[in-house]
Amino acid sequence: MWLSLFLYSNTMSGDLDDIKNNMCALEYFLQDKKDHKELCPEIKWEQPKLEKYKKDPKSHLPKECKEDEDN
Repeated sequence: MWLSLFLYSNTMSGDLDDIKNNMCALEYFLQDKKDHKELCPEIKWEQPKLEKYKKDPKSHLPKECKEDEDN
């Protein structure tokens, strides 16, 4: 019985980690889309698919756009 509870709790914990990662990836995805449109629409950029954000949850805007944001 304890083993079942342990395995169940580990599965739930893993699911929560996946949900957190997916939420973080979606936030970066949407923020990058908004920032590109508002801050540097003149820079040609094809936004990566959401899957890339899920694998590496961070901003994927081009450097040139991020530099403009600092000014």
